Amino acid sequence: MIILRAATLAALFLVSMTAGVWAQDVTLTSTDGTVEISGDLLGFDGEFYRVQTIYGELTVDGSGVLCEGPACPNLEDYVAELTLAGSDTMGRVLMPALVQAFAERSGYRVRRSHPEEGQLQMTLSERTTGRVVGILTLKLSNTDEGFFDLMANEADIVMALREVRPAEQTRAKEAGLGDLSDPRRGRVLALDALVPVVAPDNPLLKISTPDLARVIAGEINNWNQLGGPDAPITLHLRQQGSGLWQVVEDRLLAPAGVAVAEGALRYDSDLALSEAVLRDPFGLGLTSVSGHGQTKQVALSGACGFSLKADRLSLKTEDYPLSAPMFLYLPARRLPKLGRDFIAFTRSDTAQLVIRRAGLTDQTPEEIAINAQGNRFANAIAQAGEEIGLEALQDMVTVLSDKRRLSLSFRFEAGSARLDAQSRSNVELLAQALESGLYDTRDMVFAGFSDGDGGAAANQRIAQKRAETVLAAVRKAAETASFERVTLSAEGFGEAMPMACDDSAWGRQVNRRVEVWLR
Repeated sequence: MIILRAATLAALFLVSMTAGVWAQDVTLTSTDGTVEISGDLLGFDGEFYRVQTIYGELTVDGSGVLCEGPACPNLEDYVAELTLAGSDTMGRVLMPALVQAFAERSGYRVRRSHPEEGQLQMTLSERTTGRVVGILTLKLSNTDEGFFDLMANEADIVMALREVRPAEQTRAKEAGLGDLSDPRRGRVLALDALVPVVAPDNPLLKISTPDLARVIAGEINNWNQLGGPDAPITLHLRQQGSGLWQVVEDRLLAPAGVAVAEGALRYDSDLALSEAVLRDPFGLGLTSVSGHGQTKQVALSGACGFSLKADRLSLKTEDYPLSAPMFLYLPARRLPKLGRDFIAFTRSDTAQLVIRRAGLTDQTPEEIAINAQGNRFANAIAQAGEEIGLEALQDMVTVLSDKRRLSLSFRFEAGSARLDAQSRSNVELLAQALESGLYDTRDMVFAGFSDGDGGAAANQRIAQKRAETVLAAVRKAAETASFERVTLSAEGFGEAMPMACDDSAWGRQVNRRVEVWLR
């Protein structure tokens, strides 16, 4: 009965073999001989068999059965095999560095090889015996291809520079891979950003996002339209299949309602793009902040005077509007124990250090002193509208002045009450910190803010509602936290402290946020 019950839970315990291995016949027999299951072996993770039978795909606990057939694995010398497919940007530097650090901490040696073009294979073996314990294969292409490989059962995990698309979610559900939009299926590994770049001698220092969108669309095609010399602008962009290019589409082109201009130069990598911009005095490129090389990053600005560059804190807080989280998507499959241990490792302090050394922004929460945020409060005063008077600003300062801002912020999808992908990940991070007791004896204020559209009173109510929504989400996620040891509250400040201009869709979205302040 135990074996049969385990079999009926197949959808919850899927496992995967190495890409490209053909399924073969096996027969699984219970130790008392009363139950027999025959079919094609689809995978074995060291603990569970996955078998395609006449009843569908079943998963069976290996400890209760005997395996017969040519495809039966060697239980004594089992080697965990895991394939990660997708973003070349993630797969060339970040993931190998994380695997290497994981192996060193676990007492394994690592041997690298390239079995095929566009693949990096990392073989892990025990230091003392030399026995191979795992093979991790990185298929380096782009985010689109990573999801294709997952649907085709040729990958176990997707490396993505964007959030999963609705069509991909649907296909994944149909393939029995679970809901990839669930926070447990997609996690933010590290943070990057999309930045406009120019050659070091180019005088351009800042550009508004509406103007940047118009440059990409070809509506602005001469430097004199941006205050520069009379010379055509050469556009340098990533290939359309890349996850980074899809950030361009989602964050810049779609809100402005424009399409990319013809004639833009396209590149397969950030390195190739940045090197081309370095050689082009009249070029403007869009690349990742981690891959901009020796080019000059151009700040994003607005007509109201705000100016922001991508740096560690502006990415962690999502204050920089063109952030590009790096995701790992894990379908509803049971990974080998080695794979599960590696995924858990990616949340460790050691992994966060590796992420920083790779030139990316890690997920470790930081506390920011109020005296380090003078520019934010100066902007709040400078941009206060007619309905935001001195009293409202004083109330905000009174609540926040004895506290420190936590780098975890929460923002919402455009036109939705649903938190965006990075914010959903932040809910899990904050919940874990509360469960671990990290903020015991502290006062934690969820401070809600709005854009400037509408009346001040209505915006204050909206901001209060947002703060309460995030607080409730964190409480729900922190199932084992001792809430009697920490004081949680929600405050709404409306439009009192804008982070960007309200003259564009992205600016208004940046301003609609919930911050966390600690005392």
